[in-house]
Parts: sequence; C-alpha cells; structure tokens
Amino acid sequence: MDVQRLRLLRELADRGSVTAVAAALSFTPSAVSQQLKALAQEVGLTLTEPAGRGLRLTAAGRALVAEAEAVLTALARADAAVERLRTTPGGPVRIALFPSGARMLLPGLLRRLAAVPEVRPVCRDVDLTPADVAALAADFDVVVSHRDETAPPPATDRWLVVPLLREPLDVVLPPGHPLAARPRLGLDELTGEPWISVEVGWPVDDVLRTLAVRTGHTPRVVQRINDFSVTAELVATGHGIALLPRYSTGDQGDRLARRPLAGVRAARLVEAVLRTSTAERPAVQTVLRALRAEADAITARG
Repeated sequence: MDVQRLRLLRELADRGSVTAVAAALSFTPSAVSQQLKALAQEVGLTLTEPAGRGLRLTAAGRALVAEAEAVLTALARADAAVERLRTTPGGPVRIALFPSGARMLLPGLLRRLAAVPEVRPVCRDVDLTPADVAALAADFDVVVSHRDETAPPPATDRWLVVPLLREPLDVVLPPGHPLAARPRLGLDELTGEPWISVEVGWPVDDVLRTLAVRTGHTPRVVQRINDFSVTAELVATGHGIALLPRYSTGDQGDRLARRPLAGVRAARLVEAVLRTSTAERPAVQTVLRALRAEADAITARG
C-alpha cells in the first residue's frame, strides 16, 4: 500500500471532508478523491461512502486508519532515530492551547523551553471543545485540551493523551453576596442563583449541567461568556455567580469570593493530545516534558 494514500485516509478521518484535506495539504479535492479511490482498489475494499455532499469512512476505512497510524508512527520513529544521530534534535513545534490554559501554562512553558534553544515553540490560543481536538491535532503537533472530569477521555487508538493536571472549579461570588460568608457551598444553596456560564459544549458548562442532574434543578443561566476575565468582571460587579477554574483564574484578590463546592467533585482535566506518530519527534518529546513539569509546578503551588 502507498504510504501517502494511507496518510490521506488518516487526514480524512481527522478533518472530516475531502475539501478540508485538500486545503490542508495543498492538493485539489479531485486529486484527494482519486488517491482515496486508488487506495480502495489497492486493498480491494470500500473505504468511503457518500454522506450528504461529502464522504465518510466505512467500517473498513476506520479499521485501516487505525493501522495507517501504526505505519506512520513506525516511519516517524525511524526518522526520529536518524535525527538523533545526525544532530541535536530541534526545530519548530506547533502548540495549540485553549485560552485559559495558555494563560496558566504558556509563560512557564516558554521559560522552560528557553533553556533548549534548538526547540522553537510556535503557539496559538484556540477556543476549543473536546470535539475539536482531532482536527486540531491534524494541524498542530501538540494540542492542550480540557474536559469535564466526568466526560470520557479521547480515544487512544491513534492519539497519545498525556494527563497534565486536574483543575478544581470553584464557585465565585461578589464579596458582598450572602453566601460569601460560608467556607464551602452546597449544591442546594445555589438553586435559583443567576449563573454566568460558557457556551454549551465547553467543559465548564458540562460541569454545570452535571450539577443540574445531581440537584434536579436547572441552573438559571443569565449570560454565556467564554472569556473568564469578562466573567470575573461581571461577577465582581454583581451580575451573577459562576464556576471558575482555580489555578488559571485565581489571581482576583478580594474582588471575588471564591468558595469550593461541598459534597461534590467539580473539576476539568487538562491534557496534551497528539498523534502517536508526532509524539516520536524528539523536539515534541522535549515540549511534553516541559509541559508536564510546568503542570506539576502549578499543582504544587495550588
């Protein structure tokens, strides 16, 4: 089987459409389609089928993608071995981080990587949900993602998932709120409060909906704001209460009353996700070590 065609099949699995694959790899859509048809002829199986105006993988296509990742990982491992023999491993490493994760991790990560000048981190903040990770991992070497700790982890058949830290979510209130005098807050005490949440599908909103299931009461969400700094301003000025992650938003001083939830675990898990083939690059491994070290330091301080 042609390795390049296997690569195109994997890209279709991650990017979701022939058009997206063509744009990412500087091919024409017709060229991508022709290569996928040629691969199907090579293996003697139907690998894709029509889905609306596009294509989706068949069961045989999904099975071959998993094997293609193993082949591409083996090739990447060989490339990495040669790279280590030739020179000091280095080069650019593309990193995507969700915004509050970038605020929490990126300054320390860059400080640690400054000691390894051969590795050049190229970073971007991306407002991502867990559903976005596969497509982002196709464009970036490392994706720093987050999810509700009760949500299922990403599949590990084609991706390496590196746990970084567990970040508790606290209730934040205006300092003058009647509940601010309590050291911990029970779920029953928060019924009826106006909540400032994030867009549906983002991990913090997942936690809020989990709490709704436990209490039997639907939270009254009055605003949906994805920027935690804006949320903090709204809470501080009395426009509602919110759940905010402890480490990445814990520098508000006495402007907010921050209280843990009693009787329930509420947190988001922060993870680095990358293709198994990408993980073979020595420069990428250097970045992962620095990410883990910075996450450990944040947890220790917290």
